[in-house]
Amino acid sequence: MSKIYKEIAIGSVPVLLVFLYFIGVNVVPILFMAIILGSLFYMNRARTAGGGFGGSDRKARSQSPSYLTFDDIGGQHRAKNELKEALDFLIKHEEIKKLGIRPLKGILLTGPPGTGKTLMAKAAAHYTNSVFMAASGSEFVEMYVGVGASRIRDMFKEARTRAVKENKESAIIFIDEIDVIGGKRDGGQHREYDQTLNQLLTEMDGIHTADSPRVLIMAATNRKEMLDSALLRPGRFDRHIEVDLPDKKGRLHILNIHAKNKPLAADAQLESIAEETFHFSGAQLESVMNEAAIYAMRDETPFIEQRHLSQAVDKVMMGEKTDRESTKEERDRVALHELGHAIAAETVRPGSVSQVALSPRGQALGYVRHNPQQDQYLYTKEHIEHQIMIALGGSVAEEMFYGGRSTGSRNDFEQALNLVGTMMDSGLTDLGIIDRQMVTKEELMKENAKILEQLTESTRRMLEQHRPVFEQSLHILVKEEVLSGDQFRELLEQSRMQIA
Repeated sequence: MSKIYKEIAIGSVPVLLVFLYFIGVNVVPILFMAIILGSLFYMNRARTAGGGFGGSDRKARSQSPSYLTFDDIGGQHRAKNELKEALDFLIKHEEIKKLGIRPLKGILLTGPPGTGKTLMAKAAAHYTNSVFMAASGSEFVEMYVGVGASRIRDMFKEARTRAVKENKESAIIFIDEIDVIGGKRDGGQHREYDQTLNQLLTEMDGIHTADSPRVLIMAATNRKEMLDSALLRPGRFDRHIEVDLPDKKGRLHILNIHAKNKPLAADAQLESIAEETFHFSGAQLESVMNEAAIYAMRDETPFIEQRHLSQAVDKVMMGEKTDRESTKEERDRVALHELGHAIAAETVRPGSVSQVALSPRGQALGYVRHNPQQDQYLYTKEHIEHQIMIALGGSVAEEMFYGGRSTGSRNDFEQALNLVGTMMDSGLTDLGIIDRQMVTKEELMKENAKILEQLTESTRRMLEQHRPVFEQSLHILVKEEVLSGDQFRELLEQSRMQIA
């Protein structure tokens, strides 16, 4: 019925205006007032429906998270236990009151992208049975530009109101990418970001832990060093929890979680994939399982096989295979370049080469796949020097056969320079224990050049001893595009016997 009345009103208004015009009434003021009243009506209706300007987005983001527990998050046992302990302050408020413990106001999750910081915040809301509100720093600035302080107050007020309405004792406000609004202040008084940050600090100071409902602020960033010191002090973000890249056990746990809804073949060994994916984040491991399923679908096989998992690791690490065509000279150069890496790797770390491939993948024209190694977090000077020699092996091989290098060594040189920088920062060079800021650029460059020249010469002597391997392997690699690790080691052993 309301629709019929609306149509009658819409049809009668123009008729009434025409009638008034013919009897001599000035309808311009009436039209003007009608436009203003109509605009106000629709603005008020939109605001009511969305919960304020920009409220529709906030409403969608502030819904209770989907069912997610800490058990659903792979790895991160230390971080999860540390977070649970902090959240217990929110739950066991009577017990901590007896001991005079001040509950935490804020928890900061730090770590590389893709390690599960947002998932842990959602699991925290379920663990504490709290109202959950989420926003990212970028949304914050876009949403609150010009009225940041008032919107911050509204967010805290809404958290408390929803907790009362839903009959819950606590609320968790999660701010992702907090470095966008919580960056270090430069002393300016009119920057919108500074005003928003100031209001956030004020609201955090206004959180009284004895009040009900209790409010807990959680935030995430992968750039903790950029945050303002006032945000990090005790009484605001009291607990800083590092959500780091998972170890082998954590990687296997993550892979098993994402394999639950996927049909794995009998030969699929997730443990070996966990070994191969050192330094992979949880997001990358999820992508590995997803890409493996895609490869199985391409091959029209009912199960995900081990080869699909291996292909998926290469895909996530280096990108998809390309149909890039190259000249014979380029293919020969790339083959020799990759053989240089492989011979250097197999010489300094016997049994480390799994495959030498000539097929283009991502930005790489070829690559060497290494066998899984044990997770390692401490490195000796010798280990780093060996890693630099492996990185330089490709360019040295090109110099041996072509008399010069190519642009294909760019990434190798970047890796070598980073490793030299690690040696300098760790006091493993002739400069001793140094602070880079206290050493001139000329001294650093001189030491850098000396280390790289020495290791380049060592790599050249090593590869020259195995020149026959290059010649024997080149034909096979160019023809087959793939050289297995066992086949490569057999050729290398034959060369060593000839040398002996």
